[in-house]
Amino acid sequence: MEEDDGTKQLSIYRAARTIKQRQNTLYNALKSIYDDSIFVGEISQLWPDLPLLANLRCGLWYSPTANFHSTCYFKSTDGHTNNWSFNTSRLNLHVAQLAGQKGGCFIVDATRKGKRFPDSMSKTIPIWTCVLNRAIYRHWKKDRQSDLFNDEELSTSGEHSEENGQTNFDWDCSLHLPLWVSETEKASIEDRLDEWTQQLEASGADIAPLASLLKKPLRPLWISQKTVIWLNEVPDHESWDFTPIILVSASASNGVVPHRTSSEFSWNYIAGAGDDEESWARGLTPTLFWNHAYDIIDVGPVLCNQMVADIVEKDRVYRARRGQIAPQVSVKAPNLVENSVHCLHGDSLLPLDISNTNMDLNPCDEDCPMLWLGSTGLAVGISPTAAVSKVDCILNCDQESIPVSHRNAKAYMHLPMVTSKFDRFSLLNNLPSAVNFAKLNLSEGKTLLICCHNGEDISVCVCLAILTSLFDDRGTFDGGSFFSETCITKLEMRRRLVTICKFVVNARPSRGNLKQVFGFLNGGRAVAENRPA
Repeated sequence: MEEDDGTKQLSIYRAARTIKQRQNTLYNALKSIYDDSIFVGEISQLWPDLPLLANLRCGLWYSPTANFHSTCYFKSTDGHTNNWSFNTSRLNLHVAQLAGQKGGCFIVDATRKGKRFPDSMSKTIPIWTCVLNRAIYRHWKKDRQSDLFNDEELSTSGEHSEENGQTNFDWDCSLHLPLWVSETEKASIEDRLDEWTQQLEASGADIAPLASLLKKPLRPLWISQKTVIWLNEVPDHESWDFTPIILVSASASNGVVPHRTSSEFSWNYIAGAGDDEESWARGLTPTLFWNHAYDIIDVGPVLCNQMVADIVEKDRVYRARRGQIAPQVSVKAPNLVENSVHCLHGDSLLPLDISNTNMDLNPCDEDCPMLWLGSTGLAVGISPTAAVSKVDCILNCDQESIPVSHRNAKAYMHLPMVTSKFDRFSLLNNLPSAVNFAKLNLSEGKTLLICCHNGEDISVCVCLAILTSLFDDRGTFDGGSFFSETCITKLEMRRRLVTICKFVVNARPSRGNLKQVFGFLNGGRAVAENRPA
């Protein structure tokens, strides 16, 4: 009898899983994204002057690529209960600068978890705005001392006096969280705000340009599909006494009927469908999707998979003909058959004047695959195309090699690396060779491109190792002299990473890869002196 019960339970489990797999089809995901994007478009038109940003990677699916001014990277894990964090490797200072220039901005994201907002919007971004506001206030207090500010300790607001022609306004340094975050959790977060502000100041981030640019403090606002907005009473964002960071959660929350029917097809709605694209997108990217969105949606669930496969393959062939790395996309066969037949180039490395940063960069622009680190001669980017002609040598960290038959062999090195998720020692084993190659070429005054498949993680970590090993604390190449005489702490490495992130605004180094870089820097000093590590 027990075996029968076990078999019955297993059958119920398999049946539930089968139903879920049938619902989470490619067409259901893309149709859900398409419908949610209509809501995002409507909200963005309420304040058309404010730029639209995508919180990577999920948010990038929810509007045509051309509509996004830029991207940002706020992680939900930094906002999880009892795991709150202000991460100095993801400062997103370009977001604050852009909001200061334009008077505010939108950030788009979505969540699968049945919540109205992901934790990145509920807590990570509110913490970020509060810490930046406090850092700016403290910068003013330090800079202008008693002539602009009184000597009292930092409170929830500071008054900007009318002396010396200054405008009188309140600078709000308080923490603004949505109503569904409990007072207990809010109090716990507030207890750590001073600590995080000190971490930001110690990281080497240049707050001065941001302090001169922002006229009003940053403050988050939350909008979801359940938010009620009276269209005849939409306020002018310039009338607010703060700089709005409008957080748009694209997906519908609980209570939405999952099964929907259009005039031609029936389909199941998936909240936060854009999340975890590797598990469902079959090689399709947000850019490719929006270039063919109407055709894909109109073709229906029966032919959707085949159309997407054709689009992905045609794009692969197109890239291959242009000399780009274009590996074939392997799609795991489903167990079930469906019910249907920037370029940023500053004048100097330290300090960076972010007020001169070109925020018109479209991070998805294939014609701008490299981001220069000031005058260091280093560039970070995706696996190169025609842009290789702009550099003297290439350090390729991608799995695929690059055709370089016309180049000097000494000007190209291929070190295939994978993230720590797949190999915990991949970077650590290859960094000595990478640093020696960089030293050889940089010492001759050559420029170096460090590239990987997305220009966001591995190439950034390799660049961090090179910048720390071969450059002094002012960003000047010295062949490793400063490195050989300095103990590289986590704080010092974090400062270098902050510098890189000022230029490579789409940088997203993983924690595991950063640990490998830190291990190399504290065990591979001999590399900088060309001795075996």
